[in-house]
Amino acid sequence: MKRARQQGVVENEASQTSQKSKKQKTCLYGSVFGESDLHASMDWGSLPHHVVLRVFQFLPLVDRARASSVCRRWNDVFHVPDLWRRFEFELSQPATSYLKSTHPDLIQQIIKRHADHLQYVSFKVDSSTESAEAACDILSQLVNCSIKTLGLISTAKPSFMNVSKAHFASALTVVFVNSKSLSSIKIDDTPLDDPSLKVLVANNSDTLKLLKMSSCPHVSPAGILCVADQCHGLKELALNYYILSDELLLALSSEKHVDLEHLRIDIVSENPGQVEFHTIKKQSWDALVKHSPKVNIVMYFFLYEEEFDAFFREETPVTHLYFGRAVSKAMLGRIGMNCPRLIELVVCANGLQPLDDELIRIAERCKNLTAMGLGECEVTCRGFIEFVKMCGGRLTQLSIMEEVLIPDNDYSLDRLHLEVSKHLGRMWFPDMMPTW
Repeated sequence: MKRARQQGVVENEASQTSQKSKKQKTCLYGSVFGESDLHASMDWGSLPHHVVLRVFQFLPLVDRARASSVCRRWNDVFHVPDLWRRFEFELSQPATSYLKSTHPDLIQQIIKRHADHLQYVSFKVDSSTESAEAACDILSQLVNCSIKTLGLISTAKPSFMNVSKAHFASALTVVFVNSKSLSSIKIDDTPLDDPSLKVLVANNSDTLKLLKMSSCPHVSPAGILCVADQCHGLKELALNYYILSDELLLALSSEKHVDLEHLRIDIVSENPGQVEFHTIKKQSWDALVKHSPKVNIVMYFFLYEEEFDAFFREETPVTHLYFGRAVSKAMLGRIGMNCPRLIELVVCANGLQPLDDELIRIAERCKNLTAMGLGECEVTCRGFIEFVKMCGGRLTQLSIMEEVLIPDNDYSLDRLHLEVSKHLGRMWFPDMMPTW
C-alpha cells in the first residue's frame, strides 16, 4: 500500500510537471506571436512576409531554393529583389572539380528575373577553361545590370587567362557600359587589356573606388595612367610591380587626381634570374606620400634571394611587407634602414643565421611597427626579448613560431614567454602554427 501511494504521488507530480511545461511553452510562444495567434503561427505558410524574408536571408542558396517550393507565398518571397542584391556564381565541371556549381536553371532564372537587381556580384570558377567561358557568357547577358562590385575568382590556376582576350573583353564591356556605377572591381589573373580599362573609365569614372587587377599581363602602365587620370574617386589600387612606374606615382600624386588610401603591389617571379626588376625613384615615392600622407603601401614579395637587388636601397614609404619566400639578412637590414613607415612585417623564411641585429635595427628605426610574423627563421631568445622590449606594448600582433627561437644562456623558452608577456603588457606564447 505504501509503495502504491508513493507511485501515485510520483505520477501526479510528473503530470503536473508536464502540464506546467506545456503552459510555459504556451506562454513563450504567446509572448512572440500573441495568445490569439498561437495556432495560426504554427502554420508556416501563414508567416508574415517580412518574417519569411528575414529567414530566407540567412539560408544558403540551396536551402532557400528548396524552401521556395513550400507554397506560392514563399515562392514570391524567393524572388524579392532584396534577396538578389548579392550573389556569387559558382561554376565548375563535375568531373574535375570538388566545388559545387550553381544550377543552370537558376542561372537562367537570375538572368531573366533578377539581372537588374544584382549589385554585389562575384564569379568563382575552377581550373577549367569551360567554367571561365561560362562566366563570360553570363556577364555578356547582364545587359540590364546595375552592378556596384564585381569579382572574378579562379580557385586553382587562373582559368580566365585561357579564355580568348576578345571574348573576355566583350563580356566585361557589357558590364562596364551598362552598370555605370561600379565602385569595386577585383579581376586578378585575367586577360584584361588597356581598351577595356578605357571603357571602364569612360562609364564609371565618377564611381570607381577600388581597382584590383594583379597578374593582368595585357595591361600596360598607360592603361593604369588612364585610370589614374580620370577616376578622381579612386581610393584603392592593386597591381603588379611591372606596371608600377615613376610616371604612375607622379600621376597619383597630382593635386587634381585621386587621394589614394591603399596601394597594393605584388612582386612575383616564376623564373629566377630571367626578370630584372626596375627601381622606383625616391622622389616619386615622396611625391605620393606628400600628396596622400595616410596612404598604406602594401608589398607582397614572391622572389628568390638573388632578385631583391632593386629594392629598398633608398628610403621607401612601404607600410606593410610580406615575404612569401626566403629573404636574406642583408635585405632585412635594408628594411631596418630604409622603411621608417613600416607597420607590419611578415617573413615566411630566412635561413639558418640568427636575425637578432636585423630585428633590433627594425625596432629602432621603424617606430610605427605594430605587427610581426616570423616563420622559418632563427632568433636567439635574448635578441628576441630585446626586440620586444624596444617595441613594447605597440606590438598588437606578434606571431612567432616556436622553432624560430633559440634558447641561450640567459633565457629558456619557459622563461621567455613570461619576459615577453611583461613587455607586451599581456599574456603571450610562441605559436605552434603560423597565424598570418
